[in-house]
Amino acid sequence: MTVDGFELDGFDLEHHGDQEVGAGLVDLAVNVRAGTPPPWLLDEISAGLTDLAAYPRQDAALAAIAARHQCAPEQILLTAGAAEAFVLIARAFRPKHPVVVHPQFTEPESALRSAGHLVDRVVLRPENGFVLDPGLVPADADLVVIGNPTNPTSVLHPADDLRELARPDRILVVDEAFMDAVPGEPESLVGASIPGLVVIRSLTKTWGLAGLRIGYVIAAPGLIEQLAAVQPHWPVSTPALAAAIACSNERAMAESAQAALEIERQRAYLLAGLGADGTTYGVPRGPFVLVRVEGAAAIREALRERGYAVRRGDTFPGLGPEWLRIAVRPEPVTDGFLKVWRDVLG
Repeated sequence: MTVDGFELDGFDLEHHGDQEVGAGLVDLAVNVRAGTPPPWLLDEISAGLTDLAAYPRQDAALAAIAARHQCAPEQILLTAGAAEAFVLIARAFRPKHPVVVHPQFTEPESALRSAGHLVDRVVLRPENGFVLDPGLVPADADLVVIGNPTNPTSVLHPADDLRELARPDRILVVDEAFMDAVPGEPESLVGASIPGLVVIRSLTKTWGLAGLRIGYVIAAPGLIEQLAAVQPHWPVSTPALAAAIACSNERAMAESAQAALEIERQRAYLLAGLGADGTTYGVPRGPFVLVRVEGAAAIREALRERGYAVRRGDTFPGLGPEWLRIAVRPEPVTDGFLKVWRDVLG
């Protein structure tokens, strides 16, 4: 158990999918939508490059995101990707009993530990479909973090179950980085009247902006003020602000909605192709699937040798060496992958 490096109980909390990708490999390890950013978005970002001499001004981006979510600009904090939001939460709040619901994205726990917090874990089980049981969260937990849909399980938790986690003296952090990949976003808590609710959103996944770093937090103005107080000045660049504005307009919303439907179809195609050659648990709703297969580590290396990168699962608390996460891709890419997958499995 190496606490300083955040490798706890054998789980490397600092490992991320981009570390699986390499030159010449087809990327099924990172959950960024294929074919992004679209040309029109690149044009919008490029148009703002003439303003780089001026310090970034957030007003227009805040207004655009507020209009997209039908809330007030005072309820939004722009961040350099969702990852910065977790760091701000760890710095701004001083919980006595923070709890992270796993398996999930490891950055929240890593950020909390880096800030000196002692983190408790609630681990959801595959035999229960990785479904949330609100009763598993300790009653005295004053900060709870959960993903929805959750990375890497791809499970979408009902909004009513998440509401049960709310308490008067608790901060409830819901990571909705992949929510816009779910058609209609039916279980989103954005706009919900829940005390202590902090929702984190990202523009990285759907729009292919991992290198630009843009995300945002939606919460009550008082919570936003606390987070902003520990954020550096000018945290979001002018090009990232241009992206935030462009990704919040009607054209972008229509394209995002269509992309969610395509991801749903492509995920069903991938699952059908995997068949019995990899066991899934729960109902996947995100742009990735989690499979359990014997000899996963050797399979992952064999796939790399044949040109395909998938995400190892053993760095997520609650999972082990028999798990792999596979990103959803267009059908032609999936066909190539499945052929190699079957060859590897013999």
